[in-house]
Amino acid sequence: MKQYRVLIDANDEKGLVHKVSTIFYDFNLNILSNSEYVDKENNKFFMRSVVDGDVDLEELKSAIENILTQEATIKVVEPKKKNIILMVTKEMHALGDILIRHEAGELDANILAVVSNYEDLGSLVEKFGIEYKTISHENLSREEHEEKIIEYINSYENVDYIVLAKYMRILTPTFVKAFENEIINIHHSFLPAFIGANPYKQAHERGVKIIGATSHFVNNDLDEGPIIAQEVVHIDHSYSWRDMQRKGKDVEKIVLSRALKLALEDRIFVYQNKTVIF
Repeated sequence: MKQYRVLIDANDEKGLVHKVSTIFYDFNLNILSNSEYVDKENNKFFMRSVVDGDVDLEELKSAIENILTQEATIKVVEPKKKNIILMVTKEMHALGDILIRHEAGELDANILAVVSNYEDLGSLVEKFGIEYKTISHENLSREEHEEKIIEYINSYENVDYIVLAKYMRILTPTFVKAFENEIINIHHSFLPAFIGANPYKQAHERGVKIIGATSHFVNNDLDEGPIIAQEVVHIDHSYSWRDMQRKGKDVEKIVLSRALKLALEDRIFVYQNKTVIF
């Protein structure tokens, strides 16, 4: 018996869960788990089901499409490792956490490569037997630099996600459009309050009492794409800005890995500029 994930995004109407469940029954599929959500303000229905059995994926998808409106989006996927590429600059905390989790078998992914505009993290990545590709931005415009990165990424087949593990360059609309809803980013949650090279020092001077991190999909609004995961930790007056920075890095790496795991397990629906997560 094989497992399948059925993802449905449709206009809401009465009896949808019953209709979909009946199709599962007709195809002799067993429901292992099921989650639904209705956005009543926008009349939108979201459903994620995990089923097992023997079935033709296209036939199952077609049967579900026949009971839904044309505006519906249906995906039927067989769980398998997704292909990801990591992009980094010089900071290693988020990258190192993902590499260790991957080595430990915690992430259902194939890390195809790590791409950076600097050579600094190459020795770390190579210890895990993963290709490290340096594409320098020196003497190149942002567009020229990104063209080289896009060309490199497209040299791989079926890249599912690009993970910005503290990649500290702003992406152009061209890059974002090339990988729409496939780029996952992490940043500290001081934005927009403390912007600049050392937000933790600014936050320390202001006397903040919480530190947080946000992981989101990248769009053309800087750091304002659909949010996947967030977390905060409490601090107090005894923390130096360096203590805050260390604590912040801990939160960043945990939140990024959590967001990546959700994506790898097909638990995220992107709708307008927000997400529905099961």
